[in-house]
Amino acid sequence: MVHPYPNGPKPARITAGRAGLYAFLVVAALFFLLPLYTMVVTSLKSMDEIRLGQIFALPAKLDFSAWVTAWSGACMGTVCVGIRSGFWNSVAITLPAVALSVFIGAVNGYALSLWRPRGANLLFGLLMAGGLIPYQIFLYPMVRAMANIDLYNSLAGIILVHVIFGLPLVTLLFRNYFVTVPEELCKAARVDGAGFWRIFFEIMLPIAVPMVVVVSMLQFTGIWNDFLLGLVFAGRDNLPMTVQLNNIVNTTMGERTYNVNMAATILTALVPLAIYFLSGRWFVRGIAAGAVKG
Repeated sequence: MVHPYPNGPKPARITAGRAGLYAFLVVAALFFLLPLYTMVVTSLKSMDEIRLGQIFALPAKLDFSAWVTAWSGACMGTVCVGIRSGFWNSVAITLPAVALSVFIGAVNGYALSLWRPRGANLLFGLLMAGGLIPYQIFLYPMVRAMANIDLYNSLAGIILVHVIFGLPLVTLLFRNYFVTVPEELCKAARVDGAGFWRIFFEIMLPIAVPMVVVVSMLQFTGIWNDFLLGLVFAGRDNLPMTVQLNNIVNTTMGERTYNVNMAATILTALVPLAIYFLSGRWFVRGIAAGAVKG
């Protein structure tokens, strides 16, 4: 008997369930993309065009002046320097906080998963319990502690706060990843004379590159988008981009410039969005390789 489809499998039919799935995906995509579209087109319009009230209409003429103003001329109270200083403050806060939390979390996860020191299970449980408590509860004790060691309202202080609050989740992810590594690998290295740190740097850390990417992306996004901790601990000279964005949007001096506000919002979100787009493949690979195992 001749096969009705000799060159391949039978084409999939569009069933009711498949059509419903596609419809749901389209609606979900529109739900998330429509606000972004509105922000972009509003940022490219002049105020005269915005006053017409046609919020979804394309701009009659592309106008990038709002982006320039948002970056270097938007006002926060009486200071009109734009969101540029907040960008560099966020970079100075995020990069060292991510590096420190990822490194310390990797060491903790490694120690708690393979070496199993005495009290490891208790320490792991305490770390996870601390990670589940809302950090707003710790704000006042942390403020007092930072003030006592002269780190309150400083760059080092806000970096330390982000490292402390990020460690429980980072430790959990690395511990669950390292648990999947065969224990015989470490035993063989110890027989060859490798110690704790040599095994970590030469064996475990190279294996965990996908997880390092996952944790770095999660930490980077969380720290970059943070508002409350930056407002409380950073100090006036180190306010991150999110705090300065709030100050720009809520500063009212005459007319409210919606195009500038939208441009400043997009600039604030641009870095984490770019990281997700550029590292999405590594993120999925790390999740699939053990981020939710253990």
